[in-house]
Amino acid sequence: MGNKKHLIAFVGMPGSGKTEATAHLDTKGIPFIRFGDVTDAGLAAKGLPLTPENERDFREHIREELGMAAYAIRSEVRIQSLLKTHETVALDGLYSWGEYQYLKEKFPELILIHVYAEPEIRYKRLAKRPIRPVSVEKSRSRDIAEIEKLDKGGPIAIADYIIENDDDRLETLYTKIDTLMQRVGIVI
Repeated sequence: MGNKKHLIAFVGMPGSGKTEATAHLDTKGIPFIRFGDVTDAGLAAKGLPLTPENERDFREHIREELGMAAYAIRSEVRIQSLLKTHETVALDGLYSWGEYQYLKEKFPELILIHVYAEPEIRYKRLAKRPIRPVSVEKSRSRDIAEIEKLDKGGPIAIADYIIENDDDRLETLYTKIDTLMQRVGIVI
């Protein structure tokens, strides 16, 4: 194992392909941390079911308690642990500018990759996904809410790299990810 460590965070709007990107790297032996696991574990600890309302309430509460970097703070130990045993770790769910600032200070090797897809394409994907589908009508308001309430635009705007994902063939996305990993010196 080499000395160079990589922490990759996939950023982008809902339905762009961030989860598919991390899942692809996972098949190549690169572990990932899903920030949403913080919500899932928090609700389980409280004995509450995973519902959109409970998830929203939890997210708002944890951010009131810890600030906009809450999910990065709660995931830091897992990130450190995985980086001890792996050269590269991927993140799914870095949303806020606060999360980015917190992680960049702790992990200067952090790379942001913006997975981009046009809104119409993302909205169709969100409407037909099997877990937590969102209607086309509600997708636009969700986009606006995430930009306004989660401060999501900053990490997207400052991303180190962009992968365009307007093609619904996963193989196209996977090829783009593999090519980018090779470009930045990450062996997969």
